[in-house]
Amino acid sequence: MPRTSLTNPERTVRSVRRIAGTGSLFVRRLADGTEAWYGSWYTAGRRVKRHLGPKRGRGERTGLTEARAEVELRRLIFETEDDLPVMGEPLTITELGARYIKNSERRGRKRASRENIDCNLRNHTVPFFGERPVHQYRPEDVLDLMSVLEAKDLAPRTIRGVISTISALFNFAMTPQRRWVRANPCHGIELPAIPEPAEIRYLTLPEVDRLLAHTRPGDCQELDHALYMTAVMTGLRLGELIALRWRDVDWRANRIRVRRNYSRGEFGTPKSRRSSRSVPMIGSLADELRTVYARTHRRDPDDLVFAHPATGGVLAKCSVYRRMQQALKAAGLDTRHRFHDLRHTFGTHMAATGVPMRTLQEWMGHRDIATTQRYAAYAPSPHEEEMVAAAFGREARSTGEVPLRLVE
Repeated sequence: MPRTSLTNPERTVRSVRRIAGTGSLFVRRLADGTEAWYGSWYTAGRRVKRHLGPKRGRGERTGLTEARAEVELRRLIFETEDDLPVMGEPLTITELGARYIKNSERRGRKRASRENIDCNLRNHTVPFFGERPVHQYRPEDVLDLMSVLEAKDLAPRTIRGVISTISALFNFAMTPQRRWVRANPCHGIELPAIPEPAEIRYLTLPEVDRLLAHTRPGDCQELDHALYMTAVMTGLRLGELIALRWRDVDWRANRIRVRRNYSRGEFGTPKSRRSSRSVPMIGSLADELRTVYARTHRRDPDDLVFAHPATGGVLAKCSVYRRMQQALKAAGLDTRHRFHDLRHTFGTHMAATGVPMRTLQEWMGHRDIATTQRYAAYAPSPHEEEMVAAAFGREARSTGEVPLRLVE
């Protein structure tokens, strides 16, 4: 929110909300009517204020954008703090990463998240920075790393993940009890834009019937039939289906309760907090699962619903993928379909029947409603044409309810 300067009522100052310890970035209106970026921060107990440069106006090519002003602020902070010591011995990015991952494990972060951090460090960050102490990193170094990653034709989402990992490590190292670095060189870096999500692929109901009719013959045929059917009718992720236990199937309430997930070789909580949920179980699906229950001798409440027929253990995801590809081929369907497309099938058909987006969000366990909204446009309700016809068709014209310019 703009606020008026007490010393000069004609000058306004617009502050930008900041992370604690990263200084302050704000805009001042100068006497000539132009605006300029200013930065303020504390060094060795004293406040430092600097002019960063003119603010770029809408449609202009000169001046600083907010992102570039942030980079300039970081540069000046580093220059004024170069003589200040950091606590402890200098750390390399490898050593800082190891401490961060260990702390993440103590705090209960998922194994998949920890492995993603380790992957970003080993494959991209460590090869670029090597043994250089982290307290010497500058925003320009992060920009150079981004240029290298872009030259490798890495996806924008991958590049953003690498920079986000570095930023998280520096935020961890900047805490008052550690103070291993002075500032985060990633603050203010303009990350590459993420392109629009790819078109959602899903199966029509006749295609679902064909897939179920062509499950691969063998020991897992009946299990695959139930697995595909459950995925289509509940929208559960494969990791959630694999981890499903008989205690999670509530026959009386006709619900399936999602409490666990299987990922990276271990059981854990679902993908996000909202992913712990319950989903309606229609009669035909309940009958299918009762058939599975009747034919197995593993009926303990903690036994897996979709256990391996021979071992009773966890189904291998790679084997599930392979058998589904064979079923798609046998059914004459597009073999580019993934198992996750069965979850998309649930989402699109639920949206088509008019299920409210908030309800569908809860059923699918999406953290963000925007993710759920993607399904609304893929399989519109057949009644939509009737509603449009009712508004603009012959009957509406005869009653005079349509503006004249629409009927001429």
